[in-house]
Amino acid sequence: MYSRRDLGKLAAAALPVSNLLGQKVDGVQLGICTYSFRSMPRTGADSVDDVIRAMKECGGTSCELFSPQLEPENPITSTPNPGRQTNAAQGGPAGNPQARAAAMRARQNSPEAKKYREEVRNWRLNTPAEHFRAIRKKFNDAGIDIYAYTLNFRDDYTDPELDKCFEQAKALGAKTIASSTQLTVAQRLAGFAEKHKVLVALHGHNNTADPNEFSSPETFEKALNMSKWFRINLDIGHFTAAGFDPVSYIQEKHDKITHLHIKDRKKNNGPNEPFGEGETPIKQVLTLLKEKRYPIPAYIEYEYRGTGTPVEEVKRCLEYERNALKS
Repeated sequence: MYSRRDLGKLAAAALPVSNLLGQKVDGVQLGICTYSFRSMPRTGADSVDDVIRAMKECGGTSCELFSPQLEPENPITSTPNPGRQTNAAQGGPAGNPQARAAAMRARQNSPEAKKYREEVRNWRLNTPAEHFRAIRKKFNDAGIDIYAYTLNFRDDYTDPELDKCFEQAKALGAKTIASSTQLTVAQRLAGFAEKHKVLVALHGHNNTADPNEFSSPETFEKALNMSKWFRINLDIGHFTAAGFDPVSYIQEKHDKITHLHIKDRKKNNGPNEPFGEGETPIKQVLTLLKEKRYPIPAYIEYEYRGTGTPVEEVKRCLEYERNALKS
């Protein structure tokens, strides 16, 4: 694995980052989850222009678009500091994903959160498809492809709301919906995926103790058996933290995986780490994609406690990936 010191040395002789992400590297399509830019303050009614600027600064031409960046701003999760966004905004309590999730659940039970939930529901129900087509045009004009649209479905979504979400993903031109959801919710999604002919890629985490959460090969298999429109959005960091081997799993299920989330985590439910400092086999995964020519895009998802801005950290992640593929 590469240390941050090694990456600094390699970067000195590397091509400019802005020239890297728009190209396949040895046949592997690299991209960015715009969730990586979640702590950046908005400069408008939504984060569309901010995300496009960040993507262009990173040289990104392919993304998984995070739905909250299009929706009304969430007062519970928005960052009050309009300045430089670094460790606190990205890592949460000790950079621990379980602690962040617990804190988030507590905030979601507040009256403010419930009011915001209804606001978003109404926004989804009443925002026309033309709005999303206009966003798609903005991304297209900037040379950025919206490969996937993140919609983290929960059991409080009404059927009309689900229907609108699928329509809006289609208007954005997304090739798939990526969703962190539960098995019970997936059962409801199957009919909508069939109706709209849209693939839904289930995103897993590492909570193997909850049989309703996507976290293991077995839970992914249950979803694949529900619908021909279901696929896997494999997060190799969470998969490693949950105790599984992403390399062998990609070999086994490559035809059912729409795209990967690339992050570095420690095993045994360990924390997120800068690329090269965790135990996720990022280099081996990218090498597998290169050698097998699997048409599976790899999207950076920046979640560790960085020392720079989200754009700076995404560039570092990209540099790590490029050098991993070239070594």
